[in-house]
Amino acid sequence: MKLRTCTSSCLLALALSGLALPSVSQAASDKPAKTAKAKASKKKTKTPAAPKKAPIDYDGEFVNFGQWKEVKQFLDDLSVRQGFDRAELEATIAKTRYVDAAVQLMKPAPPGKPKNWQAYKQLFIEPSRINGGVRFWNDNRDALARAEALYGVPADIIVSIIGVETIYGANTGRFRVMDALTTLAFAYPLAPQRASRMEFFRQELESTLVYARQAGIDPFSLQGSYAGAVGLPQFMPSNIMKYAVDFDGDGKIDLRSSAIDAIGSVAAFLVAHGWRRDDTGPLAYPATVSSSGQWTRYINQGLEAKFRQQDLMADGIVSTSSLPPGMLFGLVDLQNGADATEFWLATNNFYAITQYNRSYFYAMSVVELGRAIKAARGASM
Repeated sequence: MKLRTCTSSCLLALALSGLALPSVSQAASDKPAKTAKAKASKKKTKTPAAPKKAPIDYDGEFVNFGQWKEVKQFLDDLSVRQGFDRAELEATIAKTRYVDAAVQLMKPAPPGKPKNWQAYKQLFIEPSRINGGVRFWNDNRDALARAEALYGVPADIIVSIIGVETIYGANTGRFRVMDALTTLAFAYPLAPQRASRMEFFRQELESTLVYARQAGIDPFSLQGSYAGAVGLPQFMPSNIMKYAVDFDGDGKIDLRSSAIDAIGSVAAFLVAHGWRRDDTGPLAYPATVSSSGQWTRYINQGLEAKFRQQDLMADGIVSTSSLPPGMLFGLVDLQNGADATEFWLATNNFYAITQYNRSYFYAMSVVELGRAIKAARGASM
């Protein structure tokens, strides 16, 4: 979901949220028209260099994927559908390595582990991401203002997503995308929906090869998360092709080193997934629920704001804040382990963020980190 770079803090976050697997969604809206202002800003904002690390996060194991029946069929189909040379495809697959770390990270979480929003929140609403967000905003203020004007997505939400995903480019992942995707496409661990997950990763492997051909790059030069997500915003390869934009106007899309392209691409993705510029209020409103139990029918009703305020109130769901008239909402429950669950009435734009990662915890962490960064930036000016 998008599937993400997973550091030790990310793995802990997944456990606290009760998620076994971040979801992946992403693909290419048309590039925005290059305004005079956009053309004037050709110089890329480079992200600070991260400390030197090993080139990749694993040793890998040689497995002759090309001899696997399913891989042969995949290559046969791919050569026909996408016009690849069959022998070249086989030579490419022969270079990939099996990544056991990716397989282990995809295994379902232990059953019965309670979700804990407050613990999850502390991993992301913390000083390094807040202070880094202020710096990132200041360094890219013009691009963020342009994205907000063009797409209607506030700067604090864009900055927060990049902060949650990769700490503003400090941790974009050190797995070779070809290795990770080939492993997961053909050796996904035993788990519910294994077949559909393998099909998903096969599509992403195909997208990686097509994208590399279109961009004129070596597919093995792409590094990312254990699940194949790339760059500052952690887009899956298919989403780079569908939603990424050349926001710095240099004639190419570069999510790995152009903060400006990442900013425009995050905004474009959210708009393509339902963000509305006219919804200008809070993304979620705190709520209480009655003891009658009628409210439970609003839980797990899809990632969509579709309930009227009067219907929610009739079933004992009341916001502690004033709600905009005529707006639709969804009920979000943020469980806190043994402590009381938090309830929120979520708007359409909150649910647009869940299309980036299908998790209430994720979306609320984006909202709250963005709020904290905005406040810290305002206090420093």
